[in-house]
Amino acid sequence: MTQEEASFLAEQNFKSGMNCTQSVTAVFAEQFGYSPEELGALVQPFGGGMCRMREVCGTVSGMLFSLGMYNACKAKSGQKINGFGGEKKQKDETYENGQKLAGEFKKINGSIICGELLGLKKKESETPVSEERTEEYYKKRPCAELCGIAAGIFQRFLDENQ
Repeated sequence: MTQEEASFLAEQNFKSGMNCTQSVTAVFAEQFGYSPEELGALVQPFGGGMCRMREVCGTVSGMLFSLGMYNACKAKSGQKINGFGGEKKQKDETYENGQKLAGEFKKINGSIICGELLGLKKKESETPVSEERTEEYYKKRPCAELCGIAAGIFQRFLDENQ
């Protein structure tokens, strides 16, 4: 898959009603052995900057969760990777890769914090109730584009590491 294809799919996922984290991880789910539905349930709490608390952007969480799927896939193929209490070298490599992914996102967008990316004040982000997905919603939110950016960044990571 190309970076452009990954970006397009993530944007379409968001526009179809998935949250930001689901939109990114669904792009990569099947190649790592998961169904998009199964993965969607696992990552749902990360949307909206962690359960709509507007903390770390769900698209960044989606990239990092995808990094974990990538590591798990390597483990299934017999490669040594960081697991529970695993090897320090592999853990450090995962953290380094995760920081690079998040750093690239921040370089492009100026932040990895949901509320900052959306330009919200603290009071505006205190409700756990999600908004209806309407034309107006999509016009005022950059989330679909952010999903595309995150999926493109992660696809480039895959291209460089496979």
